[in-house]
Amino acid sequence: MMANLPAALGRTFTDVDIMVAKSDVEKVEITLHRKGWVTSNKLDAYDQQYYRRWMHEIPPLTNVIRGTTLDVHHTIVPETARSDVNARKLMEAALPLEGHAGLWVLAPRDMVLHSAVHLFNEGEFAHGLRDLSDLDLLMRHFSSDPNFWQGLVERAFEFGLERPLYYAFRFTSRIFGTPVPERENQALAAGSPGPVTGRVMDFLFFRALRPDHPTCRLPLTGLALWLLYVRAHHLRMPPHLLVPHLIRKAISRRPEG
Repeated sequence: MMANLPAALGRTFTDVDIMVAKSDVEKVEITLHRKGWVTSNKLDAYDQQYYRRWMHEIPPLTNVIRGTTLDVHHTIVPETARSDVNARKLMEAALPLEGHAGLWVLAPRDMVLHSAVHLFNEGEFAHGLRDLSDLDLLMRHFSSDPNFWQGLVERAFEFGLERPLYYAFRFTSRIFGTPVPERENQALAAGSPGPVTGRVMDFLFFRALRPDHPTCRLPLTGLALWLLYVRAHHLRMPPHLLVPHLIRKAISRRPEG
């Protein structure tokens, strides 16, 4: 919204995300605490460690007066994810926000990759169709730069994010008719899944990327959403961390008595 991008039209917010250098996270958190931002008391010691040791953000902060939520990130993928995103390169490529001294936004290619990772790797689809529309609007807007498409694909391979970008190209083109150049589609062929996996992912995503309303649900939508949730955890953490984590969370949610 502050960058006046077309995807901001009609936007409502549940939270605000900021990103700072990992070396500055502690200083930023202390400063925010002094300004009335606090961590939820619902998080136990394990949850705190989970965020701080493995994730790409600290636990969400809530403003004690307004009740708004702030997420402080230091990169765009979890520390334990398979992708090799260099946060320093994200910072170096960031663009100053016109009219707001001291604030920057991600470069166009990094903004698109962040949106693609958020949608296709994180397993939350309550706003999946809106998030896919964001990708369509961002890519259409940034495509006015003749170097955008090639730079986007090159950045995806540099960061190991070619698979989520492949899905972003595939489903924005299929659902919104996003004019992705054929050359870039072909360049991402190395990031595509095999034929069997591809059919399975089509089945899952074409169910998840629909309006969140009972009249729009296809058969087995519930199963598709659950499988994508499990997949997201698999992408986020290696098995030796994931299995104990899921067991612990299952036990902690078991009713007493």
